[in-house]
Amino acid sequence: MATLNIVLVEPEIPQNTGNIARTCAATGAVLHIVKPMGFEPTDKSLKRAGLDYWHLLDIFYYENMSDFFSKTKGGRYYYFSTKAPRKYTDVSYPHNCYIIFGKETKGLPEKLLHDNPRTTVRIPMVSDARSLNLSNSVAIAAYEILRQWKYPKLKNSGRLNNFDWKNFKFKG
Repeated sequence: MATLNIVLVEPEIPQNTGNIARTCAATGAVLHIVKPMGFEPTDKSLKRAGLDYWHLLDIFYYENMSDFFSKTKGGRYYYFSTKAPRKYTDVSYPHNCYIIFGKETKGLPEKLLHDNPRTTVRIPMVSDARSLNLSNSVAIAAYEILRQWKYPKLKNSGRLNNFDWKNFKFKG
């Protein structure tokens, strides 16, 4: 079964991390957090942003990047950065890959990006924008990858409470 791994390197804002945790829980992705963090895992803002989804989440913590790479040896890593040479949609992501995001204020280390040009990607935006919010970037990336994988493990249709879709004709 395909698993998406979302990696946050030194996250600083608990609300972003909580929102990302909720995205992971809703998509079946695994959350990996590389320390140091700008908050404690018990932070009320973190818990509040994740709502009541924490029981659906698989989460792993690492002391630093070396610890992360040693414990995920052999993984396929994709680095998201505003400094990347190509778009995130130009890549076919393999099952069980790791998508890696840097801290809100600095992103990922430039040396890491430079050493991995084929797997460093960006989300396009206007030239005057510095960056997107971290939790929004993670959601954009996660859903592109899950779309490529045909949304494994996800519920692909919904139901109305008081009406039925069965007589509706969808066009296109």
